[in-house]
Amino acid sequence: MTLLALDIGGANLKIADGNGFARTEPFALWRYPANLASAIEQLITKAPSAERFAVTMTGELADCFTSKEEGVCHILDAVDAVAENRPVQAYLSNGLFVDTTTARHQPLLTAASNWHALATFASRFLQSPSGWLIDVGSTTTDLIPITAGGPTTSATTDLERLAAGQLVYTGTSRSPICALVRELPWRGQSIPIAQELFATTLDVYLMTGEIPENSNHLQTADGRPATLTAARDRLARSVCADRTMFSDDDALTAAREVRQQQVRLLAHKIRQLFSQQDNFAPEVILSGSGEFLIRAALDELGPPPNLVSLAEQVGPLSSTCAAAHAVAVLAHEGT
Repeated sequence: MTLLALDIGGANLKIADGNGFARTEPFALWRYPANLASAIEQLITKAPSAERFAVTMTGELADCFTSKEEGVCHILDAVDAVAENRPVQAYLSNGLFVDTTTARHQPLLTAASNWHALATFASRFLQSPSGWLIDVGSTTTDLIPITAGGPTTSATTDLERLAAGQLVYTGTSRSPICALVRELPWRGQSIPIAQELFATTLDVYLMTGEIPENSNHLQTADGRPATLTAARDRLARSVCADRTMFSDDDALTAAREVRQQQVRLLAHKIRQLFSQQDNFAPEVILSGSGEFLIRAALDELGPPPNLVSLAEQVGPLSSTCAAAHAVAVLAHEGT
């Protein structure tokens, strides 16, 4: 039976069929929870036809919901509504697929399960007995110990993974720059930045050219497009300036500083985790839209470990939608 897998996040919807098709579109779930079903339906119309669906999620954490259970049930209701009478399976963080009725009764296993699916899938590309999956997305970074059999961590919920250092809330697009730096360089000075959501890492990587412009992308700090001009304006506001006071060169200098600090943060987190492994020369599988950040962070640590790029294994778009792709592949294999 043909299948589509959905990864429902708080800011993005991702879909994949496990055979090369993958697509991601922004959707602000926390703002428009009532529109989730229609957004999923629109996304499905752009995908190959499917006789059944599989779903994983992180969107249950959105602050439009009073609890994870409420969020899980809302997301499953939306997928069921779009699927109509077609079967839907939910992926749990214990590695099982279950029907949506069962998933509703196990909300903490259903919530934030996409990391487990991705680690389970990615482990097949290991060339060593053990290693790490490092996935940098738009919002978060996952650092997951794996063997050929899948993830080896005992931390399963986001709370446990944060405590273990295996979930880092920093990413390529949605992280506020005021969470990464306290000052920005400006014409030979260091200027304290405003503790306000004026700019995000999306603006940083637009300026450095590591994320391409997209005038249709409006999920930015000010709701204006993801263009260089708008990114410069957002970075300018971070030091209480505007475009008349903040040139393209100023913006690029500021962006490079934020990038360096984010790379250092990731390098520090990776160093901490690697140091917990005695005599461990890690192999690292890279995935997500922030593969360039992982490489830069690993360069900070000295001689790089053996690196396996998921983008090279499954294609750049499937790597960007890696969890959806992983769920699709695992669901196909489970039939």
